[in-house]
Amino acid sequence: MLKEAAMRALFEKTRSIAILGAKDVPGQPVDRVGRYLIAAGFTIFPVHPKRAAVWGLQAYPELAAVPEPVDIVDLFRAAAYCPGHAREALAMRPRPQVFWMQQGISSPEAAAVLENSGIVVVEDACIMVAHQHASR
Repeated sequence: MLKEAAMRALFEKTRSIAILGAKDVPGQPVDRVGRYLIAAGFTIFPVHPKRAAVWGLQAYPELAAVPEPVDIVDLFRAAAYCPGHAREALAMRPRPQVFWMQQGISSPEAAAVLENSGIVVVEDACIMVAHQHASR
């Protein structure tokens, strides 16, 4: 996990976040976190292979379809899918600054894929909680 000062600096320069596994299903953590990030002023790109829209925003079937650069790729996907998404993040131009696996999600294989790429890997941490803490 990033140190407090690094986390604060990260959020200060972050403008856009792609949320993989985005769903606007009330009561689900991804819904609560997505709505929080929108309210906090971030530009959100929902990514879901079967949904046309999430949170009233156009959804994209994969990272490669997101039409603008993103600062953070935030994953709400099982660890088994993370290495594939790490490879997708590596193919993005420009690359995201951060590959963030939500609380309860860790993937040493995904971290290994991104090693030496310049992309910061965060595992097993809630981006909403981290943002709230960094914003104090």
